[in-house]
Amino acid sequence: MSRVFDQDLERRFGTRAVHAGQTLDPLAGAVMSPIYQTSTYVQEALGRHKGYEYARTQNPTREALERCVAALEGGRYGFAFGSGLAALDAILKLCSAGDHVVCGENVYGGTHRAMTQIWTRMGLTFTFVDTGEADEIRRALTPKTRMVYVETPTNPMMRLTDLAAAGEIARKAGALFAVDNTFASPLFQQPLTFGADLVLHSTTKFLNGHSDMIGGILVTGRDDLAERIGFLQNSSGAVPGPMDCWLALRGIKTFPLRMRQHDANGRRIAEWLTAHPKVKKVYYPGLPSHPQHELARRQMSGFGSMLSLELGDVARARQFAQSTRIFALAESLGGVESLIGHPASMTHASVPAALRQKMGLTDSLVRLSVGIEDADDLIADLDQALAAA
Repeated sequence: MSRVFDQDLERRFGTRAVHAGQTLDPLAGAVMSPIYQTSTYVQEALGRHKGYEYARTQNPTREALERCVAALEGGRYGFAFGSGLAALDAILKLCSAGDHVVCGENVYGGTHRAMTQIWTRMGLTFTFVDTGEADEIRRALTPKTRMVYVETPTNPMMRLTDLAAAGEIARKAGALFAVDNTFASPLFQQPLTFGADLVLHSTTKFLNGHSDMIGGILVTGRDDLAERIGFLQNSSGAVPGPMDCWLALRGIKTFPLRMRQHDANGRRIAEWLTAHPKVKKVYYPGLPSHPQHELARRQMSGFGSMLSLELGDVARARQFAQSTRIFALAESLGGVESLIGHPASMTHASVPAALRQKMGLTDSLVRLSVGIEDADDLIADLDQALAAA
C-alpha cells in the first residue's frame, strides 16, 4: 500500500501537484523521480530487502505517482493500474457473485460494456439509473446492493450527481460509494469530502494531460479498502509500467495550470456555442442554463473543458465532426490539444441504442474536449466547421 506522506495533505494544491509523494533520489539527487525500469530487486539476504521484491508488487516510480494523486484527492492511499478500465475492474472485484450494483446510466461506454458483457457473466447484477435523481438511486437499492457507482459530470451528457446525497444513500444501505472523477479532475471536485469511499481516474486524461500514456488510479481514505485493493492490484497484476507512471507524474506537475486554461476555454466556447444558430443545445455544467448549474457551483470549484452539443441532424453532426482543422477527430480527452468526437459511433458505440436514446445521447450529438490552445483560434475553427455542416 502506498500511503501519502502526512505533510503532503497540509500543503496547498499547486504545491502538492509538484512535490507530493516524491522523495529525493538517494543516488544522485535527481529532481525528477527516476524511472525504475526493473522487474526485480536484489535482496540483501533471505527475508531481508529494501522494501522491494518484485516490480508487479512494488515499484518506486509507481509509488510516487500513487502518493501524488492520493494527496491531490485528499485521500491516504493510491493504487495505479494499467488503464482506467483496469481500475474499474479492481473496484468490481470488491463485490462477490450475487451482489448488486447501482450504476449511473450515462457512464463511459467501456464501463457499461465491462459491467454488462463481462461482470454479469461473473454473477454481478446491475441497475442503471439517472443518478442525478437521488430518488432513482434509492428506488434501485435491493438487499443485495453492494455498491453505488457514479460518474459526475457524466460522459457525454454532462449530468451531475449530488455527491453528498448519493453518499448518504449508499452509507445507509451499507454499500460502497465509488465515483469516477475523471471529467472534473481533483482540482475542481473532491468526492472523498462528500462521502465517497473510492475515487477513480483515468490518468490517461487530465492528470497526464499530454495524450502519451494509458493508465488508471484508485484513491481511498479507508484502511480496509486500501488493504483489499492492494491485494487485488498485486494478485491480478494489471499494473502500469514505470515509464507510463513517470509520464503521468511529469504531466501532473503542470496540472493546476493546465486545468485553469482548460476551464477558461471551456466556459468561453460553451457560451459562444449557445448563441450559434446551428446549435440546438449545449451540455455544459458551467452554463446557467444547465439544469444542475447550482449543484455544480456547490460541489465543483470549476467546470472544466468537456462539453457536448446537439446539432439536431445526423448528417450535419458527422460533417461538423469531420470538418474541424484544430480540433482533431479522435477518441479520448483531457490532453492539451482539442479533440472532437461523435459518441454514438465512437466512445458509446457499445451502449445499446435504446439506452442511448433514453439518456438523450442522439446520433446528432457531438462531444468536445477543449484544449489549452488560444480560444479565438478554437472558436474560429468551430465556426468554419459549423458553416461547412
